[in-house]
Amino acid sequence: MGNGLLARIGKTWRKGEKRLNDAVASSRVGIYFKLEASKSCFTKELRAGLATFLTMAYIITVNATIIADSGGTCSISDCSVPANQTAAGPDCMLQPNPGYEACLANIKSDLIVGTVLSSMIGSIAMGVLANLPLGLAPGMGSNAYLAYNLVGFHGSGPIKYQTALAVVLVEGCAFLAISALGLREKLAKLFPRSVRLACAAGIGLFIAFVGLQIHQGVGLVGPDPSTLVTITACAITDPVTGECLGGKMHSSKFWLASAGFLITSYGLMKNVKGSMIYGIVFITLISWFRDTSVTVFPNTPLGDTNYLYFKKVVDFHTIKSTAGAISFSNFNTSEVWVALVTLLYVDVLATTGTLFTMAEMGGFVNDKGGFEGEYLAYLVDAGSTVVGSALGMSPIATYVESSAGLREGGRTGLTAVTVGFCFFLSLFFIPLLSSVPPWAIGPSLVMVGVMMMRVVKDINWGDMKEAVPAFITMLLMPLTYSIANGIIGGIGLYIALSLYDHLVVLLKWLVEMRRRVVQEHNQVSATAGVELSNEII
Repeated sequence: MGNGLLARIGKTWRKGEKRLNDAVASSRVGIYFKLEASKSCFTKELRAGLATFLTMAYIITVNATIIADSGGTCSISDCSVPANQTAAGPDCMLQPNPGYEACLANIKSDLIVGTVLSSMIGSIAMGVLANLPLGLAPGMGSNAYLAYNLVGFHGSGPIKYQTALAVVLVEGCAFLAISALGLREKLAKLFPRSVRLACAAGIGLFIAFVGLQIHQGVGLVGPDPSTLVTITACAITDPVTGECLGGKMHSSKFWLASAGFLITSYGLMKNVKGSMIYGIVFITLISWFRDTSVTVFPNTPLGDTNYLYFKKVVDFHTIKSTAGAISFSNFNTSEVWVALVTLLYVDVLATTGTLFTMAEMGGFVNDKGGFEGEYLAYLVDAGSTVVGSALGMSPIATYVESSAGLREGGRTGLTAVTVGFCFFLSLFFIPLLSSVPPWAIGPSLVMVGVMMMRVVKDINWGDMKEAVPAFITMLLMPLTYSIANGIIGGIGLYIALSLYDHLVVLLKWLVEMRRRVVQEHNQVSATAGVELSNEII
């Protein structure tokens, strides 16, 4: 009885699904997205879009948390003035300060909205214009570079947040021009392959290192006066430096984060869609309970304010500070130009590589090595970065998590449009999204590092000319806390090692030229001798 009822429900569902798919396929929407030509259907594209969104939705809170670490537009003027002083000191941005922390909370909400909007616009544009099933969002790596290398933790870096956004805008415009002129792939091929691959791995190590620290992640590593870094996960830490003050490996937040990391790892082992989200959700739900050692809402004035906002659950947040914060003041400095070249380099390599990888996985690449919609896909990718900079974001990129949708059968731009619509729905849950703690984000950053290390196997470690620059690139990025240093070191070393080959070629050419000159000289001398003998005879 029960089985027969389920069978009839299933049969009715399949019939209804078929009628819906046939209706959409013959409609203007189906014709525009070429559903029949792509051998796909409406419901399959919806499932693919949902799968892609679930695997990349972690970026909403992860990206906002990373960029918020820069302090955004917050400054010393936002700091609360201590009771025994007339003005806040310059170190108030690096120490616990209620006023500055309240500003950071608002900035994070702004950045969540900016992340959602830029991802929504980029994904929908990719679907509508290029008709490709690819999701876009702020790129991991470039966001960390902006937050920790350019602006620095709470504004301690060489460039202001507003100037960094100007750098992103100019880089996006340059990227758009390069894409429009068809130079993108040619530029990518100018760089040594080993360094290109090492950049992805080095950025992965850098992101994982960020995720292990206390201010931005799980707090497993911290500063040490003797060894620079050491294992911490302490119950008591210095709120400014993160140095361990007692109870090493006794941090409840670290052990909770470890449990979330295991959940994510198990899910990825079994190819469970949305595994990155499940780990974040597990940690976050437990951290939402008050009066615990892992709560994100401590019994402080700021904690009470955040908890009241969290209880709204549904709320539409308007961007107040980060949108349109671009400033070209102090733009003409060496740090700005290095940042511009670095971001452009990372964009050209990472985004081009990701687009081609996704196109190959989806079977879109033709015999000539291109794919339909390639030119427009490049333009959308670059144009999204320009839009993102106006919303306070780092460069926007095509996400490898789009492979989840491809595995579900996504073949047209309807998949990307679905991803964009899912991002749109998340706009109304900002109170929940802004209450995700750093120790819920840290495990995801480490897992992103794991995924980005895959390319190491493609480096020719048997050839020292390839291996040494690649290793130095990967080593310098986390150890110098700079993606730019890794890129400069790797390319510089590759050029230095290549000089040997060029010198050998030059020496061989000089020896050959000398041999020819001597040979011609001898021939001339011999000819002259013969003519002299003939004259004597």
